[in-house]
Amino acid sequence: MTKLRTGLIGCGRVAHLHAASLQKLDSSLFTAVCSRNRQRSTNFGKQYSVSAFTDVEEMIDRSKLDMVIICTPHPFHAFPAVTAANAGVHVLVEKPLASSLKDCDAMIYAADKAGVLLGTMSQRRWYAPVQRVKKALLDGKLGMPILGTVTMYGWRDKKYYDSDDWRGTWNAEGGGVLVNQAPHQLDLLQWYMGPIDQLFGYWDNLNHPYIEVEDTAIAVLRFKNGALGNIVVSNSQNPALFGKVTVFGGNGACASVQTDGGAMFIAGMSSIAEPPYNDLWTIAGEEKMLEIWKQQDADFFNGVNPMEYYHQQQISDFLEAILQNREPEVTGREGRKTVEIFTAVYRSQRDKRPVQFPLLPESDR
Repeated sequence: MTKLRTGLIGCGRVAHLHAASLQKLDSSLFTAVCSRNRQRSTNFGKQYSVSAFTDVEEMIDRSKLDMVIICTPHPFHAFPAVTAANAGVHVLVEKPLASSLKDCDAMIYAADKAGVLLGTMSQRRWYAPVQRVKKALLDGKLGMPILGTVTMYGWRDKKYYDSDDWRGTWNAEGGGVLVNQAPHQLDLLQWYMGPIDQLFGYWDNLNHPYIEVEDTAIAVLRFKNGALGNIVVSNSQNPALFGKVTVFGGNGACASVQTDGGAMFIAGMSSIAEPPYNDLWTIAGEEKMLEIWKQQDADFFNGVNPMEYYHQQQISDFLEAILQNREPEVTGREGRKTVEIFTAVYRSQRDKRPVQFPLLPESDR
């Protein structure tokens, strides 16, 4: 089997999930890691028996890489991504693609110009109950989707924000719950419902006075197909409850998935608390399948290491896309759509009006 020479940029907690995947996948030859912090890069390299660097260009040149995964904090995705693309290296970026549309567009432009692939992580798309909702939509079992909702009631405490100096700051994290915790659900909403036409939103910091960014945000949406949508995401509920994405169809049926239950997964700090499952399903003739699917999905989920398995699924797809000369399942342009959604919420509150899609970058964040 052809092996692609792969590397990591960024050595934080989530990077260990990617390193484990790159070591296990048959199409990957995990070769190098890079961090601006020399000691962190050296320690990470020793742990995984790969070469360690502090300069992206040097790592790419000396290690002859084919593909890199970027795991730096969100506002610092663009520079290494553009640098790698300009060197002819394919780039997969941790979610979100960036914290600004300007950075998204710089990465997309660089990848297009160099003829390399750009993708962004959204591994929850590989969850069986998530795919079940998508298939029901594609099969027309709900008719035209007319209402889509995201509801995420999570919790982050001071210990979480103190765990890294970049957390909870505008400059180093780029935002709060919208940028860090909600991107997976925002991605699924637009994947299910299609292009957005208009959004009106609010955000605030309700009970985390020790951070700069929002811990809660809400929005109402109109999709281009005429459907409506609603987003409620928060890190202010202790204990954390759940994250759900629900689609209602024009024929009256609904299909829903709880992607996260209980305490939300934090890379390097906790495990996934509950298996994902379809929590609502009123499609004619399939109403009684919920308990069967829930048991099947839980058995599978509990039979793998879910923190690594779903990362492996998406990384494997990206590597195969390179080898097969095709688009990955989640492209950079798909990742930009999530950034567009949370940017619209910020702009809507700032300008006190609905925001029309598509959004263009502004000169500042």
